[in-house]
Amino acid sequence: MISILAQERLLGAALGSVFSGVVIFEQRRDIYTTISQNQPPKSQVKAPVSSNKIDIAHYWNKSVDQVFGPAIQALSSRRS
Repeated sequence: MISILAQERLLGAALGSVFSGVVIFEQRRDIYTTISQNQPPKSQVKAPVSSNKIDIAHYWNKSVDQVFGPAIQALSSRRS
């Protein structure tokens, strides 16, 4: 048998955990309901992705590869 002191500590820890969980759950629920009430409803139709955005992303990735490519190669060669 475990002592009365250990039983009280376990009971306190369990009740504290349950209480904390309930408080956190209630706060999160209130936050989510507040956010959903303040946001206007979103339309279900998504706008098509324009080719201009794809081109910008392609050029961005290409320029990043050109700028950081030599640095990445130098760091990779130092590992061996």
